[in-house]
Amino acid sequence: MMRIAIAETEEEKRAVYRLRYDVYVEEMGRYQSVADHEQRMLYEDCDAHSRISYAEIDGEVVATARMTWGGDAPIPQRMIEQYGLAPFLAELPASAIAVGERAMVRPHLRGTDLLLKLMCAGMKFTNENRIQLIFGDCEPHLLNLYLGLGMRTYSRTNVNSAEAGYLIPLVRVIEDVEHLRRLNSPLLEYSRDFGDDARIPACIQRPLADSAVTSRVQTTSASYWSEVHSALSELDAQRISALDGFTEEEAAHCLDKSTIIECRRGDRVLKKGGVARNLFVVLDGTLEVRDGDAVYAVLTAGDVFGEMAFLLERPRTRDVYAATDGVRILSLSEANLRQMIKTDPAIAAHLLLNVSKMLCLRILKER
Repeated sequence: MMRIAIAETEEEKRAVYRLRYDVYVEEMGRYQSVADHEQRMLYEDCDAHSRISYAEIDGEVVATARMTWGGDAPIPQRMIEQYGLAPFLAELPASAIAVGERAMVRPHLRGTDLLLKLMCAGMKFTNENRIQLIFGDCEPHLLNLYLGLGMRTYSRTNVNSAEAGYLIPLVRVIEDVEHLRRLNSPLLEYSRDFGDDARIPACIQRPLADSAVTSRVQTTSASYWSEVHSALSELDAQRISALDGFTEEEAAHCLDKSTIIECRRGDRVLKKGGVARNLFVVLDGTLEVRDGDAVYAVLTAGDVFGEMAFLLERPRTRDVYAATDGVRILSLSEANLRQMIKTDPAIAAHLLLNVSKMLCLRILKER
């Protein structure tokens, strides 16, 4: 039997901290320098004044998320800087803003609606307190999951943290019910429609239109393909790209649930040991594949990376950094590609053949 609650007792909080340690530290190799390895827990100062929700099944904590609300205490400076909250706090009371972080589910329950249930359970509090904006972030391979729920990208700068990795800033505009309707978001059922009294802050409109991320979920198939095609069509005639020989319709299958991400010089796009297995195609700029200070490969427009983790279903074996400003990468959904292998094997075979040719040419170039 499942129970969703707010962690209030020290015992409940410690159970959540142990789950964080299992997922972030042991599974993902993150937060090694700040975790409590002796007690196998991961906790932070802001936990003391945040609302930590958790799901428990048969006495085991299997999922958790944290919301830090400006109505409880001042939002920590780390969050203000990480999510670029200063312009929003200048126009809105702190009680209108919250930050959602540390959402996770145990591996054997991923792909279920457990995270959605945690979010829905918190909607009553959100609506009653008229919270207008909830900020957060996610890894690129989870972006379409959150966009489908109704979150949106808003920042020109992505998060590039040594501990957390490469993250895409997100925001939920709580009372923009029309947006949830357009998406047919499962959160719609739990969202209160305030009608003409809805509070959709003016300060969020420009950032929403000026994001560093373009998602297939939020644009038409034709315009999205046009953007990808225009980048890849400029390649030298001797170069092979992942989408070589595809018709627009075939490319649409591959690009479903994909995203175009703009990166700045120095951004670590992939972290060695990372467990995500989405595939990337370089559209513009230059990236470097590194192991420590050693540079193993230089990637330019048309190149694929992340393919070893995808094909072998293993953690990332190298770091990948943006070496120039103006880098744009196409992130292809692992889940969509694996589903395509089952339902559209001819298109999947074409894509994997192109990737294989590119790997062969890379080997020949390195010899």
